[in-house]
Amino acid sequence: MTVVNLQYYAQLREQAGKSGEQIVTTASSLRDLYEELRAAHGFSLAADALKVAVNTQFSAWDRPLRDGDTIVFIPPVAGG
Repeated sequence: MTVVNLQYYAQLREQAGKSGEQIVTTASSLRDLYEELRAAHGFSLAADALKVAVNTQFSAWDRPLRDGDTIVFIPPVAGG
């Protein structure tokens, strides 16, 4: 099991009902973690629609999780 810190912004924050959380997960990659969170929080965006950063660095979706990682899922931004 891995303990990670999550931060949510924009649409994901609204759907989760919070700006972040610390969770214990059995997910082995960032993609697996996002799918776990998607089921738990009802996130409507597919992983391919997001960028992901770990410890302030953009990352690939297949990156393994490590204890203490801070993960930010970044939804597309719209505006005008």
